[in-house]
Amino acid sequence: MKYQVVIGLEVHTQLTTNTKIFCGCSTRFGAEPNSQTCPVCLGFPGALPVLNKKVVEYAIRAGLATNCSITKRNVFARKNYFYPDLPKGYQISQFDLPICQHGHLDIDIEGETRRIGITRIHMEEDAGKLVHADIPGVDDSCVDLNRACTPLLEIVSEPDMRSPDEAIAYLKKLHQIVMYLGICDGNLEEGSFRCDANVSLMPVGSSTFGTRAELKNINSFKFIKQAIEYEMERQAEILDEGGRIIQETRLFDPNTGTTRSMRGKEEAHDYRYFPDPDLVPIIISDEWIEEARGTLPELPEAKRARFMTDLALPEYDAEVLVASRELAQYFEDTFTLFPQAKTVSNWVMGEVTRALNDDGRSISDCPVTPALLADLLKLMEKGTISGKIAKTVFDEMYKSGKAPEKIVEEKGLVQVSDTGAIEAMIDEVLEKNPGQVAEYRGGKETLFGFFVGQVMRASKGKANPALVNEMLLKKLNG
Repeated sequence: MKYQVVIGLEVHTQLTTNTKIFCGCSTRFGAEPNSQTCPVCLGFPGALPVLNKKVVEYAIRAGLATNCSITKRNVFARKNYFYPDLPKGYQISQFDLPICQHGHLDIDIEGETRRIGITRIHMEEDAGKLVHADIPGVDDSCVDLNRACTPLLEIVSEPDMRSPDEAIAYLKKLHQIVMYLGICDGNLEEGSFRCDANVSLMPVGSSTFGTRAELKNINSFKFIKQAIEYEMERQAEILDEGGRIIQETRLFDPNTGTTRSMRGKEEAHDYRYFPDPDLVPIIISDEWIEEARGTLPELPEAKRARFMTDLALPEYDAEVLVASRELAQYFEDTFTLFPQAKTVSNWVMGEVTRALNDDGRSISDCPVTPALLADLLKLMEKGTISGKIAKTVFDEMYKSGKAPEKIVEEKGLVQVSDTGAIEAMIDEVLEKNPGQVAEYRGGKETLFGFFVGQVMRASKGKANPALVNEMLLKKLNG
Protein backbone atom coordinates (compact mmCIF):
# COMPACT_ATOMS: atom_id res chain seq x y z
CA MET A 1 0.00 0.00 0.00
CA LYS A 2 3.02 2.33 -0.18
CA TYR A 3 2.44 2.98 -3.88
CA GLN A 4 -0.44 3.95 -6.12
CA VAL A 5 -0.42 2.49 -9.62
CA VAL A 6 -1.11 4.81 -12.57
CA ILE A 7 -2.29 3.16 -15.80
CA GLY A 8 -2.88 4.54 -19.27
CA LEU A 9 -3.85 2.34 -22.21
CA GLU A 10 -3.23 2.54 -25.94
CA VAL A 11 -5.62 0.26 -27.78
CA HIS A 12 -5.07 -0.75 -31.40
CA THR A 13 -8.36 -1.59 -33.07
CA GLN A 14 -8.18 -3.23 -36.49
CA LEU A 15 -11.04 -2.04 -38.68
CA THR A 16 -13.34 -4.37 -40.59
CA THR A 17 -12.97 -2.69 -43.97
CA ASN A 18 -12.68 -5.01 -46.96
CA THR A 19 -9.53 -3.29 -48.20
CA LYS A 20 -6.49 -1.66 -46.61
CA ILE A 21 -6.22 1.96 -45.59
CA PHE A 22 -4.08 3.22 -48.50
CA CYS A 23 -4.50 0.55 -51.21
CA GLY A 24 -6.99 -1.92 -52.62
CA CYS A 25 -5.46 -5.10 -51.13
CA SER A 26 -7.72 -7.38 -49.09
CA THR A 27 -7.64 -7.32 -45.29
CA ARG A 28 -8.78 -10.96 -45.00
CA PHE A 29 -7.06 -12.79 -42.16
CA GLY A 30 -5.25 -16.08 -42.65
CA ALA A 31 -4.30 -15.88 -46.33
CA GLU A 32 -1.05 -17.28 -47.74
CA PRO A 33 1.85 -15.10 -46.50
CA ASN A 34 2.56 -12.06 -48.69
CA SER A 35 -0.34 -12.89 -51.04
CA GLN A 36 -2.33 -9.74 -50.20
CA THR A 37 0.24 -7.11 -51.08
CA CYS A 38 0.92 -4.52 -53.76
CA PRO A 39 3.59 -1.85 -54.44
CA VAL A 40 1.82 0.57 -52.05
CA CYS A 41 1.72 -1.65 -48.97
CA LEU A 42 5.15 -3.09 -49.81
CA GLY A 43 6.59 0.42 -49.77
CA PHE A 44 7.97 0.39 -53.32
CA PRO A 45 9.54 3.70 -54.44
CA GLY A 46 7.09 5.89 -56.33
CA ALA A 47 3.98 4.05 -55.13
CA LEU A 48 1.42 6.55 -53.82
CA PRO A 49 -1.18 5.98 -51.07
CA VAL A 50 -4.89 6.66 -51.62
CA LEU A 51 -7.02 7.00 -48.49
CA ASN A 52 -9.88 4.56 -47.89
CA LYS A 53 -12.94 6.75 -47.10
CA LYS A 54 -14.54 3.99 -45.03
CA VAL A 55 -11.68 4.26 -42.50
CA VAL A 56 -12.53 7.92 -41.89
CA GLU A 57 -16.23 7.08 -41.45
CA TYR A 58 -15.41 4.35 -38.93
CA ALA A 59 -13.11 6.72 -37.02
CA ILE A 60 -15.86 9.35 -36.78
CA ARG A 61 -18.30 6.74 -35.47
CA ALA A 62 -15.78 5.59 -32.86
CA GLY A 63 -15.23 9.16 -31.75
CA LEU A 64 -18.94 9.89 -31.40
CA ALA A 65 -19.51 6.68 -29.43
CA THR A 66 -16.73 7.59 -26.97
CA ASN A 67 -17.85 11.19 -26.40
CA CYS A 68 -14.98 12.72 -28.39
CA SER A 69 -14.95 15.93 -30.39
CA ILE A 70 -14.25 15.42 -34.09
CA THR A 71 -11.33 17.35 -35.57
CA LYS A 72 -12.52 19.16 -38.70
CA ARG A 73 -9.09 19.35 -40.38
CA ASN A 74 -7.07 16.13 -40.27
CA VAL A 75 -3.49 15.62 -41.38
CA PHE A 76 -1.59 12.36 -41.83
CA ALA A 77 2.01 12.22 -40.66
CA ARG A 78 5.00 9.98 -41.19
CA LYS A 79 6.22 8.29 -38.02
CA ASN A 80 9.80 7.36 -38.77
CA TYR A 81 11.40 4.30 -37.22
CA PHE A 82 12.96 1.08 -38.43
CA TYR A 83 11.50 -2.36 -37.85
CA PRO A 84 11.91 -5.49 -40.02
CA ASP A 85 8.19 -5.72 -40.84
CA LEU A 86 7.75 -2.00 -41.62
CA PRO A 87 8.62 -1.96 -45.33
CA LYS A 88 8.69 1.81 -45.92
CA GLY A 89 10.85 2.57 -42.88
CA TYR A 90 8.04 4.77 -41.58
CA GLN A 91 4.41 4.36 -40.58
CA ILE A 92 1.65 6.61 -41.87
CA SER A 93 -0.20 7.79 -38.77
CA GLN A 94 -1.51 11.04 -37.26
CA PHE A 95 0.34 13.27 -34.84
CA ASP A 96 -0.77 16.78 -33.85
CA LEU A 97 -4.15 16.67 -35.63
CA PRO A 98 -5.82 13.34 -34.78
CA ILE A 99 -9.38 12.78 -35.96
CA CYS A 100 -10.92 12.48 -32.45
CA GLN A 101 -9.95 14.16 -29.17
CA HIS A 102 -11.03 14.74 -25.56
CA GLY A 103 -13.51 11.93 -25.01
CA HIS A 104 -14.31 9.63 -22.13
CA LEU A 105 -15.87 6.35 -21.02
CA ASP A 106 -17.58 5.70 -17.69
CA ILE A 107 -16.89 2.37 -16.02
CA ASP A 108 -18.50 0.71 -12.98
CA ILE A 109 -16.14 -0.62 -10.32
CA GLU A 110 -17.55 -2.13 -7.12
CA GLY A 111 -20.73 -0.10 -7.37
CA GLU A 112 -18.95 3.18 -8.15
CA THR A 113 -18.70 4.99 -11.47
CA ARG A 114 -15.25 6.08 -12.65
CA ARG A 115 -14.71 8.33 -15.68
CA ILE A 116 -11.72 7.43 -17.84
CA GLY A 117 -10.59 10.15 -20.20
CA ILE A 118 -9.73 9.46 -23.83
CA THR A 119 -6.92 11.69 -25.04
CA ARG A 120 -7.21 10.95 -28.74
CA ILE A 121 -8.21 8.50 -31.43
CA HIS A 122 -6.15 8.53 -34.59
CA MET A 123 -6.01 6.60 -37.85
CA GLU A 124 -2.93 4.72 -38.94
CA GLU A 125 -1.67 1.75 -40.90
CA ASP A 126 -0.51 -1.48 -39.30
CA ALA A 127 2.92 -2.99 -39.81
CA GLY A 128 3.52 -6.50 -41.12
CA LYS A 129 4.20 -9.54 -38.96
CA LEU A 130 7.35 -11.47 -38.10
CA VAL A 131 6.90 -15.23 -38.12
CA HIS A 132 9.55 -16.92 -35.98
CA ALA A 133 10.76 -20.43 -36.79
CA ASP A 134 9.48 -22.91 -34.21
CA ILE A 135 12.47 -25.18 -34.66
CA PRO A 136 15.00 -25.87 -31.87
CA GLY A 137 18.32 -24.23 -32.65
CA VAL A 138 16.94 -22.16 -35.53
CA ASP A 139 16.80 -18.40 -34.99
CA ASP A 140 15.43 -17.43 -38.41
CA SER A 141 12.35 -15.24 -38.79
CA CYS A 142 10.22 -14.67 -41.86
CA VAL A 143 8.26 -11.53 -42.74
CA ASP A 144 4.57 -11.70 -43.72
CA LEU A 145 3.41 -8.34 -45.08
CA ASN A 146 -0.26 -9.21 -45.56
CA ARG A 147 -1.04 -7.13 -42.47
CA ALA A 148 1.01 -4.14 -43.64
CA CYS A 149 -1.25 -1.17 -44.39
CA THR A 150 -4.24 -2.74 -42.63
CA PRO A 151 -6.33 0.12 -41.14
CA LEU A 152 -6.09 0.74 -37.40
CA LEU A 153 -7.59 3.13 -34.92
CA GLU A 154 -5.31 3.82 -31.99
CA ILE A 155 -7.41 4.81 -28.97
CA VAL A 156 -5.27 6.49 -26.31
CA SER A 157 -6.63 6.93 -22.79
CA GLU A 158 -5.61 9.41 -20.14
CA PRO A 159 -3.57 7.88 -17.27
CA ASP A 160 -6.77 7.73 -15.21
CA MET A 161 -6.86 4.08 -14.15
CA ARG A 162 -5.73 3.22 -10.63
CA SER A 163 -5.97 -0.57 -10.57
CA PRO A 164 -5.70 -3.53 -12.95
CA ASP A 165 -9.46 -4.12 -12.49
CA GLU A 166 -10.21 -0.59 -13.70
CA ALA A 167 -8.01 -1.17 -16.74
CA ILE A 168 -9.84 -4.40 -17.62
CA ALA A 169 -13.26 -2.79 -17.09
CA TYR A 170 -12.29 0.06 -19.45
CA LEU A 171 -10.92 -2.36 -22.06
CA LYS A 172 -13.99 -4.58 -21.96
CA LYS A 173 -16.30 -1.61 -22.36
CA LEU A 174 -14.27 -0.26 -25.27
CA HIS A 175 -14.17 -3.73 -26.84
CA GLN A 176 -17.96 -3.98 -26.52
CA ILE A 177 -18.49 -0.55 -28.10
CA VAL A 178 -16.33 -1.14 -31.21
CA MET A 179 -18.11 -4.45 -31.78
CA TYR A 180 -21.55 -2.83 -31.39
CA LEU A 181 -20.45 -0.22 -33.93
CA GLY A 182 -19.48 -2.99 -36.34
CA ILE A 183 -16.09 -1.38 -37.01
CA CYS A 184 -13.98 -4.18 -35.48
CA ASP A 185 -14.55 -7.93 -35.13
CA GLY A 186 -12.98 -7.83 -31.66
CA ASN A 187 -10.95 -11.00 -32.23
CA LEU A 188 -8.20 -10.84 -29.63
CA GLU A 189 -6.47 -14.04 -30.76
CA GLU A 190 -6.02 -12.68 -34.30
CA GLY A 191 -4.79 -9.33 -32.94
CA SER A 192 -7.81 -7.32 -34.08
CA PHE A 193 -8.01 -5.74 -30.63
CA ARG A 194 -4.73 -5.40 -28.77
CA CYS A 195 -3.34 -3.14 -26.12
CA ASP A 196 -0.20 -1.36 -24.93
CA ALA A 197 -0.31 -0.55 -21.21
CA ASN A 198 1.69 2.30 -19.68
CA VAL A 199 2.29 1.50 -16.01
CA SER A 200 3.96 3.57 -13.31
CA LEU A 201 3.95 3.85 -9.52
CA MET A 202 3.84 6.91 -7.29
CA PRO A 203 3.83 7.15 -3.48
CA VAL A 204 0.33 7.04 -1.97
CA GLY A 205 -0.86 10.61 -1.50
CA SER A 206 1.42 12.01 -4.21
CA SER A 207 0.16 13.66 -7.39
CA THR A 208 3.45 13.35 -9.28
CA PHE A 209 3.52 10.37 -11.63
CA GLY A 210 6.48 8.01 -11.61
CA THR A 211 8.49 6.86 -14.61
CA ARG A 212 6.37 4.58 -16.77
CA ALA A 213 7.10 1.32 -18.52
CA GLU A 214 5.16 0.42 -21.65
CA LEU A 215 3.89 -3.17 -21.91
CA LYS A 216 3.63 -3.87 -25.60
CA ASN A 217 1.00 -5.62 -27.78
CA ILE A 218 -0.96 -7.78 -25.35
CA ASN A 219 -4.06 -9.38 -26.86
CA SER A 220 -5.85 -11.03 -23.92
CA PHE A 221 -7.74 -9.46 -21.03
CA LYS A 222 -6.28 -12.10 -18.72
CA PHE A 223 -2.72 -11.44 -19.85
CA ILE A 224 -3.14 -7.66 -19.65
CA LYS A 225 -4.17 -7.96 -16.02
CA GLN A 226 -1.31 -10.35 -15.26
CA ALA A 227 1.20 -8.09 -16.99
CA ILE A 228 0.08 -5.00 -15.05
CA GLU A 229 0.14 -6.88 -11.74
CA TYR A 230 3.62 -8.20 -12.41
CA GLU A 231 4.86 -4.78 -13.46
CA MET A 232 3.48 -3.26 -10.26
CA GLU A 233 5.42 -5.80 -8.20
CA ARG A 234 8.60 -5.35 -10.25
CA GLN A 235 8.59 -1.57 -9.97
CA ALA A 236 7.71 -1.61 -6.25
CA GLU A 237 10.65 -3.92 -5.55
CA ILE A 238 13.05 -1.61 -7.42
CA LEU A 239 11.77 1.47 -5.60
CA ASP A 240 11.94 -0.27 -2.21
CA GLU A 241 15.60 -1.05 -2.85
CA GLY A 242 16.35 2.58 -3.66
CA GLY A 243 16.62 2.05 -7.40
CA ARG A 244 14.96 4.00 -10.19
CA ILE A 245 12.58 2.93 -12.92
CA ILE A 246 13.87 3.13 -16.49
CA GLN A 247 11.46 4.37 -19.14
CA GLU A 248 11.33 1.47 -21.55
CA THR A 249 9.16 -0.83 -23.63
CA ARG A 250 8.71 -4.30 -22.18
CA LEU A 251 7.23 -7.53 -23.51
CA PHE A 252 4.97 -9.81 -21.47
CA ASP A 253 5.66 -13.56 -21.49
CA PRO A 254 2.41 -15.42 -20.71
CA ASN A 255 4.32 -18.64 -20.06
CA THR A 256 6.24 -17.17 -17.13
CA GLY A 257 3.85 -14.35 -16.19
CA THR A 258 6.75 -11.87 -16.33
CA THR A 259 7.81 -8.89 -18.43
CA ARG A 260 11.22 -8.36 -20.00
CA SER A 261 12.91 -5.36 -21.53
CA MET A 262 12.53 -4.90 -25.27
CA ARG A 263 13.98 -1.44 -25.94
CA GLY A 264 14.19 2.07 -24.54
CA LYS A 265 10.89 3.90 -24.76
CA GLU A 266 10.83 6.51 -27.50
CA GLU A 267 9.42 10.00 -27.10
CA ALA A 268 7.55 11.80 -29.88
CA HIS A 269 10.66 13.63 -31.09
CA ASP A 270 12.43 10.29 -31.59
CA TYR A 271 9.99 9.45 -34.37
CA ARG A 272 10.72 12.67 -36.31
CA TYR A 273 7.06 13.20 -37.24
CA PHE A 274 6.32 15.36 -40.27
CA PRO A 275 3.21 15.73 -42.48
CA ASP A 276 2.99 13.07 -45.17
CA PRO A 277 3.54 14.91 -48.48
CA ASP A 278 1.61 12.27 -50.45
CA LEU A 279 -1.69 12.72 -48.59
CA VAL A 280 -3.77 15.90 -48.61
CA PRO A 281 -5.51 17.12 -45.43
CA ILE A 282 -8.97 15.67 -44.75
CA ILE A 283 -11.71 18.20 -44.18
CA ILE A 284 -14.65 16.78 -42.20
CA SER A 285 -17.87 18.75 -42.56
CA ASP A 286 -20.67 19.02 -40.02
CA GLU A 287 -22.90 17.18 -42.50
CA TRP A 288 -20.49 14.25 -42.61
CA ILE A 289 -20.42 14.09 -38.79
CA GLU A 290 -24.21 14.16 -38.56
CA GLU A 291 -24.50 11.52 -41.25
CA ALA A 292 -22.17 9.29 -39.20
CA ARG A 293 -24.15 10.02 -36.04
CA GLY A 294 -27.26 8.79 -37.78
CA THR A 295 -25.64 5.39 -38.39
CA LEU A 296 -24.82 4.78 -34.72
CA PRO A 297 -26.66 1.82 -33.18
CA GLU A 298 -28.13 1.92 -29.69
CA LEU A 299 -25.00 1.43 -27.58
CA PRO A 300 -24.75 -1.04 -24.67
CA GLU A 301 -25.21 1.49 -21.88
CA ALA A 302 -28.41 2.92 -23.38
CA LYS A 303 -29.73 -0.53 -24.27
CA ARG A 304 -29.11 -1.82 -20.74
CA ALA A 305 -30.97 1.17 -19.25
CA ARG A 306 -33.91 0.63 -21.63
CA PHE A 307 -34.16 -3.07 -20.79
CA MET A 308 -34.32 -2.20 -17.10
CA THR A 309 -36.72 0.74 -17.43
CA ASP A 310 -39.07 -0.24 -20.26
CA LEU A 311 -39.02 -4.03 -19.86
CA ALA A 312 -38.57 -4.16 -16.05
CA LEU A 313 -35.67 -6.60 -16.34
CA PRO A 314 -33.31 -6.97 -13.36
CA GLU A 315 -29.93 -5.29 -13.71
CA TYR A 316 -28.18 -8.67 -13.92
CA ASP A 317 -30.36 -9.82 -16.82
CA ALA A 318 -29.87 -6.56 -18.69
CA GLU A 319 -26.10 -6.72 -18.20
CA VAL A 320 -25.90 -10.27 -19.57
CA LEU A 321 -28.19 -9.62 -22.53
CA VAL A 322 -26.30 -6.56 -23.79
CA ALA A 323 -22.95 -8.35 -23.61
CA SER A 324 -23.02 -8.56 -27.39
CA ARG A 325 -25.10 -6.81 -30.00
CA GLU A 326 -26.12 -10.16 -31.49
CA LEU A 327 -27.32 -11.58 -28.16
CA ALA A 328 -29.33 -8.43 -27.41
CA GLN A 329 -30.90 -8.59 -30.87
CA TYR A 330 -31.80 -12.26 -30.40
CA PHE A 331 -33.54 -11.39 -27.14
CA GLU A 332 -35.41 -8.45 -28.67
CA ASP A 333 -36.50 -10.44 -31.73
CA THR A 334 -37.88 -13.18 -29.47
CA PHE A 335 -39.56 -10.64 -27.17
CA THR A 336 -41.31 -9.03 -30.16
CA LEU A 337 -42.97 -12.39 -30.89
CA PHE A 338 -43.53 -13.37 -27.25
CA PRO A 339 -43.81 -10.16 -25.19
CA GLN A 340 -42.96 -11.53 -21.75
CA ALA A 341 -39.53 -10.06 -21.08
CA LYS A 342 -38.51 -12.02 -17.99
CA THR A 343 -39.57 -15.38 -19.44
CA VAL A 344 -37.65 -14.69 -22.66
CA SER A 345 -34.65 -13.46 -20.69
CA ASN A 346 -34.59 -16.61 -18.55
CA TRP A 347 -34.61 -18.83 -21.63
CA VAL A 348 -32.00 -16.84 -23.54
CA MET A 349 -29.66 -16.69 -20.54
CA GLY A 350 -30.45 -20.29 -19.61
CA GLU A 351 -31.16 -22.91 -22.25
CA VAL A 352 -30.00 -20.94 -25.29
CA THR A 353 -26.67 -19.86 -23.77
CA ARG A 354 -26.07 -23.30 -22.24
CA ALA A 355 -26.55 -25.07 -25.57
CA LEU A 356 -24.32 -22.61 -27.43
CA ASN A 357 -21.55 -22.87 -24.84
CA ASP A 358 -21.67 -26.67 -24.92
CA ASP A 359 -21.45 -26.57 -28.71
CA GLY A 360 -18.85 -23.79 -29.00
CA ARG A 361 -21.17 -21.69 -31.16
CA SER A 362 -22.02 -18.02 -31.20
CA ILE A 363 -25.57 -16.69 -30.97
CA SER A 364 -25.50 -15.81 -34.67
CA ASP A 365 -25.12 -19.54 -35.43
CA CYS A 366 -27.91 -20.68 -33.12
CA PRO A 367 -30.14 -23.24 -34.91
CA VAL A 368 -33.08 -22.23 -32.70
CA THR A 369 -34.21 -18.95 -34.22
CA PRO A 370 -36.09 -16.29 -32.23
CA ALA A 371 -39.27 -17.36 -34.05
CA LEU A 372 -38.83 -21.00 -33.02
CA LEU A 373 -38.07 -20.07 -29.41
CA ALA A 374 -41.15 -17.83 -29.30
CA ASP A 375 -43.30 -20.70 -30.65
CA LEU A 376 -41.95 -22.97 -27.91
CA LEU A 377 -42.77 -20.44 -25.20
CA LYS A 378 -46.28 -20.03 -26.60
CA LEU A 379 -46.84 -23.81 -26.33
CA MET A 380 -45.73 -23.66 -22.72
CA GLU A 381 -47.94 -20.63 -22.00
CA LYS A 382 -51.00 -22.38 -23.49
CA GLY A 383 -50.37 -25.42 -21.30
CA THR A 384 -49.73 -27.67 -24.28
CA ILE A 385 -46.42 -28.71 -22.69
CA SER A 386 -44.94 -28.28 -19.23
CA GLY A 387 -41.80 -26.30 -18.45
CA LYS A 388 -39.84 -29.53 -17.99
CA ILE A 389 -41.01 -30.93 -21.31
CA ALA A 390 -40.25 -27.58 -22.95
CA LYS A 391 -36.57 -28.04 -22.11
CA THR A 392 -36.63 -31.49 -23.71
CA VAL A 393 -38.30 -30.04 -26.79
CA PHE A 394 -35.73 -27.22 -26.93
CA ASP A 395 -32.85 -29.71 -26.95
CA GLU A 396 -34.47 -31.54 -29.87
CA MET A 397 -35.08 -28.23 -31.68
CA TYR A 398 -31.41 -27.33 -31.23
CA LYS A 399 -30.29 -30.66 -32.70
CA SER A 400 -32.76 -30.91 -35.57
CA GLY A 401 -33.97 -27.37 -36.28
CA LYS A 402 -37.56 -28.68 -36.28
CA ALA A 403 -40.52 -26.61 -35.15
CA PRO A 404 -41.61 -27.27 -31.55
CA GLU A 405 -45.16 -28.24 -32.59
CA LYS A 406 -43.79 -30.97 -34.85
CA ILE A 407 -41.51 -32.36 -32.13
CA VAL A 408 -44.35 -32.38 -29.57
CA GLU A 409 -46.59 -34.19 -32.06
CA GLU A 410 -43.97 -36.73 -33.16
CA LYS A 411 -42.91 -37.64 -29.62
CA GLY A 412 -46.33 -37.47 -28.02
CA LEU A 413 -45.30 -34.85 -25.49
CA VAL A 414 -48.61 -32.99 -25.11
CA GLN A 415 -49.18 -32.05 -21.48
CA VAL A 416 -51.84 -34.04 -19.65
CA SER A 417 -54.51 -31.68 -18.27
CA ASP A 418 -57.26 -34.25 -18.00
CA THR A 419 -58.30 -34.06 -14.32
CA GLY A 420 -59.61 -37.61 -14.39
CA ALA A 421 -56.30 -39.01 -15.62
CA ILE A 422 -54.32 -36.94 -13.13
CA GLU A 423 -56.58 -37.99 -10.27
CA ALA A 424 -56.04 -41.64 -11.15
CA MET A 425 -52.27 -41.17 -11.02
CA ILE A 426 -52.50 -39.38 -7.66
CA ASP A 427 -54.66 -42.15 -6.19
CA GLU A 428 -52.18 -44.77 -7.36
CA VAL A 429 -49.21 -42.90 -5.83
CA LEU A 430 -50.97 -42.40 -2.48
CA GLU A 431 -52.03 -46.05 -2.40
CA LYS A 432 -48.42 -47.20 -2.96
CA ASN A 433 -46.99 -44.94 -0.25
CA PRO A 434 -49.28 -45.24 2.83
CA GLY A 435 -46.44 -44.64 5.27
CA GLN A 436 -45.48 -41.32 3.69
CA VAL A 437 -49.17 -40.31 3.57
CA ALA A 438 -49.48 -40.92 7.30
CA GLU A 439 -46.29 -38.95 7.99
CA TYR A 440 -47.50 -36.01 5.88
CA ARG A 441 -50.86 -35.95 7.63
CA GLY A 442 -49.00 -36.17 10.91
CA GLY A 443 -47.33 -32.84 10.20
CA LYS A 444 -44.34 -33.68 7.95
CA GLU A 445 -45.40 -31.35 5.14
CA THR A 446 -41.97 -31.43 3.46
CA LEU A 447 -43.08 -34.76 1.96
CA PHE A 448 -45.38 -32.87 -0.42
CA GLY A 449 -42.54 -32.49 -2.92
CA PHE A 450 -42.01 -36.27 -2.80
CA PHE A 451 -45.62 -36.90 -3.84
CA VAL A 452 -45.43 -34.31 -6.65
CA GLY A 453 -42.29 -36.01 -7.97
CA GLN A 454 -43.93 -39.43 -7.91
CA VAL A 455 -46.97 -38.21 -9.83
CA MET A 456 -44.81 -36.44 -12.42
CA ARG A 457 -42.76 -39.61 -12.81
CA ALA A 458 -45.91 -41.66 -13.28
CA SER A 459 -47.00 -39.26 -16.03
CA LYS A 460 -43.53 -39.30 -17.60
CA GLY A 461 -43.34 -35.56 -17.01
CA LYS A 462 -46.48 -34.84 -19.03
CA ALA A 463 -48.92 -34.00 -16.23
CA ASN A 464 -49.84 -30.34 -15.80
CA PRO A 465 -47.77 -29.35 -12.72
CA ALA A 466 -50.26 -26.72 -11.54
CA LEU A 467 -53.13 -29.24 -11.62
CA VAL A 468 -51.02 -31.89 -9.93
CA ASN A 469 -50.17 -29.52 -7.06
CA GLU A 470 -53.77 -28.37 -6.66
CA MET A 471 -55.36 -31.82 -6.78
CA LEU A 472 -52.70 -33.49 -4.66
CA LEU A 473 -53.08 -30.88 -1.94
CA LYS A 474 -56.82 -31.52 -1.78
CA LYS A 475 -56.35 -35.29 -1.63
CA LEU A 476 -53.73 -35.17 1.13
CA ASN A 477 -55.59 -32.63 3.23
CA GLY A 478 -59.03 -34.11 2.56
